[in-house]
Amino acid sequence: YHAALLYSYVMFLIGKYDFKMDSYELRNLVARWFFMTTLTGRYSASPETTMEADLARLRSINDAADFVKNFNQVISDTLTEDFWAITLPNEIATSSPRSPSLFAYYAALNLLDARVLFSKMKVAELFDPAIKGKKSGTERHHLFPKNYLKKKDITEIRDTNQIANYALVEWSDNIEISDKAPLEYLPEYAARFSQDELAEMYYWHALPEGWENLEYEDFLKARRSRIAKVIRDGFQRLCN
Repeated sequence: YHAALLYSYVMFLIGKYDFKMDSYELRNLVARWFFMTTLTGRYSASPETTMEADLARLRSINDAADFVKNFNQVISDTLTEDFWAITLPNEIATSSPRSPSLFAYYAALNLLDARVLFSKMKVAELFDPAIKGKKSGTERHHLFPKNYLKKKDITEIRDTNQIANYALVEWSDNIEISDKAPLEYLPEYAARFSQDELAEMYYWHALPEGWENLEYEDFLKARRSRIAKVIRDGFQRLCN
């Protein structure tokens, strides 16, 4: 993350001072670049070597238009259809709380102006560090609670704590849901919203229709592909 931030800033300075780019266009370009490099871990392994290769491509560029074209080409060559459909869903199959794909998903929810699951509050509001309290405004909730999964002999952390089993909820809802099964708690929370609101919420939170009835492994697989789609849609918001 830190390398991606540093090198993205280097690219910003090159665009601003060497190619005299318009600040608005440059900011959007570097935002897309930072999103791509963070999501793919471009600078995670051998960052200096990768950055040297990225800088080498700029040596034959003479104007801002070619600078933009170069960046867009690298982004499109990296974020291919196979990346969105195969690579990213596979990378989401992790329990790491610091996975680049998880951070990209949260960023996408912000870009898409999403609301927290079962809430009228925006994800951006509940990530706001200015909101203070004894507990965080937002908590990651197990959609299939760990004690519920334990009854089904699913106990390994790599299974129970997968990214696809988490959703952002208000902390008060997280406490109330506790260890209830999805079939038990969902009707009460779904009743808060109209069908249109619920459909929109299911899209943001990558929930397949009837997810509460799915076998756990089927649920994880279905949700991973939907999370990847939300990340892609968030990235497209930057592109537009």
